[in-house]
Amino acid sequence: MQFIVYILAYPLLWLISILPFPIFYLFSDFVYFLIYRVIGYRRKVVRENLALTLPHVSEKERKDIEKKFYKHMCDMFLEMIKTMSISAEEMDKRFQITNLDLVLDYAKKGKSVILVASHYASYEWLLTINPKIGFKGIAVYKKLANPYFDKLIRKIRSKYDTEMIETRKAIPTMAQNQRNGILAMYGLASDQSPKLDRIFHSMKFLGVEVPVHTGAEMLAKKYDLAVIMVKVDKVKRGYYEATFLTLADNPKDFEDFEITEMYLKEVEKQILEKPEYYLWTHKRWKHRVE
Repeated sequence: MQFIVYILAYPLLWLISILPFPIFYLFSDFVYFLIYRVIGYRRKVVRENLALTLPHVSEKERKDIEKKFYKHMCDMFLEMIKTMSISAEEMDKRFQITNLDLVLDYAKKGKSVILVASHYASYEWLLTINPKIGFKGIAVYKKLANPYFDKLIRKIRSKYDTEMIETRKAIPTMAQNQRNGILAMYGLASDQSPKLDRIFHSMKFLGVEVPVHTGAEMLAKKYDLAVIMVKVDKVKRGYYEATFLTLADNPKDFEDFEITEMYLKEVEKQILEKPEYYLWTHKRWKHRVE
């Protein structure tokens, strides 16, 4: 059954990917109408998250943020499909890096890095930076239940030579690369809620005490990896800018969880500036610490 669903869906996804951008975004508007107005996908979760984390914002303003978020979410996921056919030249125009030298300097120094990202703006197109960074780009991801769609997602995300590895393979991969002297940049999205059996630290995130992911910091200390953050901003529809920020050159010099808190405070600042570009459909605050 999973294979049949995949076979039926693939031609549609390809057709969507080759649409000219003006028609592509008209189609995204139609998807927004279906997802938000008709289906109401996770609308209750989004409203609860916005009310919990933005209590200082009026209900009218939160409703406006909600609508903008759903429009952006539809754009972003369709843009991932667009990656199937978009040219490298077009991608360079639409996803620009403001300070690539920061990353290139680590490659020149022969130091591997962990890149922490968040579910903000275009984290999908972030995977297109690999040809520019001077490292072997490796993205850690959670495997999909449908093996055929998992293979498709890995293919789309690997178009720009990014190696996709499952979460459980992250530590063996880092250890092997370190033994073989292979420079790499490991990308981790570290802003969502961790599994209950992997909670080591909690902190206030958008005013709410919650458990936080600490894996990136722990791995950086274990394998002596610099920690850098990428902040992606949406300039306008279909156009993004990425800026790198160094969090720790020598992570062992920092107290436990200090790097994690630095990272999440930067994410928090970005969300508060333009909350409509954060992924509010995730149950980020489901394990609140009373």
